[in-house]
Amino acid sequence: MKCEWLRENIVLYVYGELPDDARHELEQHVARCADCAAELKAEQDFHILLVQDRAADPTPNLLAASRMRLQEALETAQQGGFFSRLAFDPVNWLRQVRFSPALASAILILGFAGGIGTMYKIRPTDQGTAAPIQKASQAPDVSIAGINSITQEPGTNQISIKYNTLATQEVQGSLNDQRIQQLLLYAARNNYNSGVRVDSVDLLAQKTNDLQVRDALIYALQNDTNPGVRLKSLTALGTYVKDDANVRDAILRALVNDTNSGVRIEALRLLEPVEADASVRGVLMTLAAKDQSQYIRSQARTMMAQLPEID
Repeated sequence: MKCEWLRENIVLYVYGELPDDARHELEQHVARCADCAAELKAEQDFHILLVQDRAADPTPNLLAASRMRLQEALETAQQGGFFSRLAFDPVNWLRQVRFSPALASAILILGFAGGIGTMYKIRPTDQGTAAPIQKASQAPDVSIAGINSITQEPGTNQISIKYNTLATQEVQGSLNDQRIQQLLLYAARNNYNSGVRVDSVDLLAQKTNDLQVRDALIYALQNDTNPGVRLKSLTALGTYVKDDANVRDAILRALVNDTNSGVRIEALRLLEPVEADASVRGVLMTLAAKDQSQYIRSQARTMMAQLPEID
């Protein structure tokens, strides 16, 4: 571990935000480096000074939401692997590896050849103009790099989606158009912009009779880093808690495992119509006995008290 890395992460250490392995490495380094130990001591003293005269602590919900937004930002900004570094930071990569001139020339030739090949494969738009707006049935079958925005024309069923390939594209069509649905499903699962994921889930909520849409909402509920996206997915799935065992199981997992109290409370509410189900009853018993949230413990006990006794 280098002293420079420690100075960049010392604040995260003081506030308890470093992963366990990085925290251990930092402590080991401080034990060996007097300069870094002094800097850590100064940072800790400064932190103690701030704590002595501080504003009220943020609510647990605000803290959890802020950490999720930070995690999402770090995920989108993190450095890629070997090939990503080669593509996006060639100067630094070459400086670190110290290529020979012959090998550097070979890479230059390969890059030039790839560019020529791409020109034959992709037809460019007019120079200096944006790509034309297309109808959903005319949307090109190309790899999608990300969804930029989703908008619905007020009072209509028409949706406009801007998405990136090698350049920003836009497609318009009805929510019933297959291409529009494919892009919405892509945005719900893969897009780097949480606001776009919220918009896509809002629109997909109108098509929950489609099993593919339901699967995408379950995926978002279980995996999305943004609690707002998870909450909207949960609400959209709620009408199928009686009829779809996969939906019921996903809501149960959200109730037990989700880190956001608002999502857990909504999951508990949605399970009321099926509270007599054996799996739901088992989870309610566990929550009523030892859940960390006093509100959820109380609600689980109330729901259990209303259930008929098992013969």
